[in-house]
Amino acid sequence: MTVRWGIVGPGRIAAKVVQDFPHVPGAEVVAVASRSKERATAFAAEHTIPTAHGSYRAILDDPDVDVLYVATPHPQHRAISLAALRAGKALLVEKAFTVTPGATREIADLARERGIFVMEAMWTRFQPAVVRMQELIADGAIGDVVSVQVELGAKQNADPDDRFYSPALGGGALFDLTVYPISFAQMVLGTPDTVYAHGLLSASGVDVEESVLLGYADGRTATAFASLRCQSPGMARVVGTDGWIEVLPRFHHPSTIVLSRNGDDPETITRPASGAGYSHELVEVTECYAAGRTESAVLPLADTIAVQDIMAAVAEQLGMEPQEGPAEL
Repeated sequence: MTVRWGIVGPGRIAAKVVQDFPHVPGAEVVAVASRSKERATAFAAEHTIPTAHGSYRAILDDPDVDVLYVATPHPQHRAISLAALRAGKALLVEKAFTVTPGATREIADLARERGIFVMEAMWTRFQPAVVRMQELIADGAIGDVVSVQVELGAKQNADPDDRFYSPALGGGALFDLTVYPISFAQMVLGTPDTVYAHGLLSASGVDVEESVLLGYADGRTATAFASLRCQSPGMARVVGTDGWIEVLPRFHHPSTIVLSRNGDDPETITRPASGAGYSHELVEVTECYAAGRTESAVLPLADTIAVQDIMAAVAEQLGMEPQEGPAEL
């Protein structure tokens, strides 16, 4: 079967993702939707998509679309996702999934109730190099994992009118950058028992950068740093009792990891991504949908909820008040 995809929100990230579909067997992009018919039409022409919709509702009502990729600003994910599920559409929702745990649970609960596939677009978990890292950890290559250390800085325009500094558009480091280190740590260590955060807010009330310490009852820890005001390598390290694995920059879409076993020379392992790296999550969704699955085993909804809970704790400790979007279109 061919799984028919629709794109909701023809922005910069959608333009990158859609170019990876030639690397996804059994998938075809058949429609795009924007609140601007002109934007949808231009995007469709640029990427050879047959149908352009001038509203989100129109693509939900399109019987020729099976799966929607939601790439609008974070606070809009809630209303679009809930409406899409009521219309019977499977979903790949761009990270951060929403901006509050309550909205994430709303979507997850409705997806489970309706038996419809939903997954967060956290491409890191599907990168071949990260998959290999997980295999090595599971095989005991570095012993028992005790610590994860990860950072991601991406210097952005400090203009207060920029999307990154707009609370209404889900601005700040947390939902665009810190979600990556938090999700990476949760992937390796599971859900933490404690969350501690320290950071800096902008005049508009969104976070510019933060350091986060995740604690586990058995003594394991994860440290994460993310920033909008400075560039950093974007590297991750997983430390175990018998060695460590370094995920070379940028860790959230790497091609190379380095395995160091205690007493041995480092082993460099390269696993390049197909296309720009988005293809792997698209393959996961396409295969899961075709097989009738309702969740991904690699990135189940429980993990997305756990990450959202951690981000909520960070936001609260920093004094942020995330502005969740409406529940209805």
